[in-house]
Amino acid sequence: MCSMISLENCVADHIDFLVNQIGERPGGSPGCLEAEEYILATLAANGWLVERQTFACPDWRDHGSELNLNGRVLEAVVNAYSPSCDVHGQIVPIGTLAELESAELEGRVGVLYGALLPAPLSPKSWFLLSERDRRIILLLEAKKPRALITVQKIGGGVERLIEDWEFTIPSVTVSALVGKEIIGMDHPTLGLKISTTQRPGSTSNILGRSGTSRRRVVICAHHDTKFGTPGACDNASGVATILALSDFLTPEDYPFTLELISFTNEEYLPIGDDEYLRRNGGDDLKDVIACINIDGVGQILAPDSITAISAGQEFETALGHIALEYNDLEWADPWPESNHSTFSFRGVPSVAFTSTNRVALAHHPYDDLSWSSPERIGRLIPVIKQILDLLAENPADWSRYGGGKSL
Repeated sequence: MCSMISLENCVADHIDFLVNQIGERPGGSPGCLEAEEYILATLAANGWLVERQTFACPDWRDHGSELNLNGRVLEAVVNAYSPSCDVHGQIVPIGTLAELESAELEGRVGVLYGALLPAPLSPKSWFLLSERDRRIILLLEAKKPRALITVQKIGGGVERLIEDWEFTIPSVTVSALVGKEIIGMDHPTLGLKISTTQRPGSTSNILGRSGTSRRRVVICAHHDTKFGTPGACDNASGVATILALSDFLTPEDYPFTLELISFTNEEYLPIGDDEYLRRNGGDDLKDVIACINIDGVGQILAPDSITAISAGQEFETALGHIALEYNDLEWADPWPESNHSTFSFRGVPSVAFTSTNRVALAHHPYDDLSWSSPERIGRLIPVIKQILDLLAENPADWSRYGGGKSL
């Protein structure tokens, strides 16, 4: 059993396996399947009742691309779930939504940059899809370009700017420097070849439960990654926290079931969350006392943060007092982009942990062990135990809006 002294080593071992032994873990990929086996085996070995929730998702493979400009090969990254293509054609640079509205794209290659696409385009079926992104998608599909080149904003590595298996226009992302060169040339001759395969696949949420009572506290993270990143901070750190908790906690100390969930497909539509809801009766989560989500913790150059969403006032106040006890834990504003939203949007009091600088590392190839601090992650575990003890000391509805008074 992990003691307080050995928590750092326990966390380090789990992160090392997920990041160095496996690497990238997109849903449906061999790496994701290997991670799921590892998580399930670890939970079972630590005495938890385990469940595998398997569902369909694409198994997409990137076999490379070649982008030619006037006969010179330029570096490009295939966007996630892009189909294959081999096209030559006129380019149409598009930097604003107004330009997209008026552009003639059919049979051409669109180059999307600047204010039009400063961040990844949301998937069509994402529940947080903005009206602006919806409009961009509808316009692109209606205008029928032969392919798209999306240009990374200045700074950082190249992050894929389209990631949607329902979006069927072939596309790549290029760096800002490459994009500047393409857009700045007069009458360039451009060729783009993309080689990918996609076939039916599957992926699984992995659950560990301390009992069979419907009244439960959920502690969750996600084990999948974007393509091309080993995902140390995002989110081997969260999975390592859950696995260390499975060895550290004493379930008999709590009057409710502890449910440890390692979600899949958080990065490419939250369909792992959808599968969990389907198997738990849909949107009615009244039996969940609270959700604690860990996503992107333990960065060396950034303290961790905690926030509360959909929590009753007494619970949120108590969480604030807990945060004040730890010098390297900051209180943050609520943020929706992770698995806790599945619970908080349905009225479940939710606690979310992340790093204050999480976004700077997330989804990039350099999110590796050199940025991860097992010691810092280990220090979160007693914080989570303190929250569980707080929930155990109060009535089951105390954490919710209008809940019972603290004891």
